[in-house]
Amino acid sequence: MSRWAAVLAGGSGTRFWPLSTSRSPKQMLSLTGSESLLAQAVRRLSGLIPPERILVITAEALCEATLEVLPELPPKNILAEPRAASTGPALVWATHRAQESDPDATLLSLHADWFVGDDAAFRETARRAMDVADRFDVLVAVGVVPSRPDVGYGYIVPGEVLDGDVRVITRFVEKPDAERATRLMREGALWNSGLFAWTARRFFLETEALAPEIAPHLTALRAGDVARYFREVRPIAVDVSHFERSRRVAVLPGRFPWDDVGTWAALARVRATDAAGNTSVGDVTAVDTAGTVAWADGGPVVLFGVRDLVVVRANSIVLVTTTERAAHLKDLLSRLPPPLRDPVS
Repeated sequence: MSRWAAVLAGGSGTRFWPLSTSRSPKQMLSLTGSESLLAQAVRRLSGLIPPERILVITAEALCEATLEVLPELPPKNILAEPRAASTGPALVWATHRAQESDPDATLLSLHADWFVGDDAAFRETARRAMDVADRFDVLVAVGVVPSRPDVGYGYIVPGEVLDGDVRVITRFVEKPDAERATRLMREGALWNSGLFAWTARRFFLETEALAPEIAPHLTALRAGDVARYFREVRPIAVDVSHFERSRRVAVLPGRFPWDDVGTWAALARVRATDAAGNTSVGDVTAVDTAGTVAWADGGPVVLFGVRDLVVVRANSIVLVTTTERAAHLKDLLSRLPPPLRDPVS
């Protein structure tokens, strides 16, 4: 029995515009430290899963850049999707690759663009998740213990005890309002981090029984026709195709600092702030300014007498918005001409 990891590393380059682009999306950026989020994600697996059993799923256009960021991985372990079809089909492909090498493989699924504040605690939780998947023959979700009633996350409601702090999943709640999120926290609900584990055998049994968007196309995948598989499969998130439909799902609490760094404003949670709550990266000068995130790439940024803003200078573009509106950059980009939407990085 071998253990594998599938790292989801696609991306369209919209969440951190104008710094991010289609050629350098979020996971390729050094948003939380000195190395890219993708490099951090793979390094975090060190000592848990060897490089030869780490699979990275990305877009065809990002394949070369991914290899440059991860020279320790065999080139064959970079899985370039012919077409973006969400996480369900992608993880079926990765699980199939692992199972080809070992019919008894166990897989850990994670995203390449998270902030994790304690790598050792992450590895211990991931190891336990795979242990639970092996021992109880279930699909395992790691639910992070919430630190605030965040309305941008999905929540997992635990049910009866399976073993210790591992519980059967009662239901999923997707992005509740603030009042319901607060109530869910009081009731012991966990954030759905997107960190999952399963055995290849159980995963394919659930795929064939519960995922009609994917199951009819397994024949093409198993015949080695990946292009046909992605051409015909219906896009669906693995949360929906497997976890929300299955009765064999369990949740394990993850007690480590975690953030999906979903917007520019989130940098204030994962980077140092000054006494006024400002987060600054690059050549930034802030005077009489509070609660502002500023990123200076390609020249200085000066802030004077403002608060609760996001100011980004990158790729010859300056973005100024509020920390609240920073969550809606996708709406902004749909209104911009193509040269602004995807600047040359």
